[in-house]
Amino acid sequence: MSNLGKHLANRFAKSRTGKIVAIVGTTLGVALMPEMASAITAPTAPAAGAAAPLGYDIYDVAVNGILKGPIGFVTGIGTIVFGATQLMKSWPIALMSVLGGTAIIKADTIVSSLGMLV
Repeated sequence: MSNLGKHLANRFAKSRTGKIVAIVGTTLGVALMPEMASAITAPTAPAAGAAAPLGYDIYDVAVNGILKGPIGFVTGIGTIVFGATQLMKSWPIALMSVLGGTAIIKADTIVSSLGMLV
């Protein structure tokens, strides 16, 4: 690359327009990435008579038994209610509690959608 080309590229990278183009390009690249990937599916139960692999047992207890079950639901609702009670005292704690409780309730969906990026 000639000195003029290097100078123009350097100047464009430092300009406001160059930064905006870089931000928009990165955002579009990240937004289009999930369309090129495939989601992770939940493990399936083994066939009748076959031994279940250790990974399935752990997934079954952690996701199906706890997160999707009553423990995960009550924990998520409790965290949201705690956040609502903290609203007047400290809004950052209230915001994090509400977002955390929502994430606990929707954890199985979040896990499978994050699998698209792997």
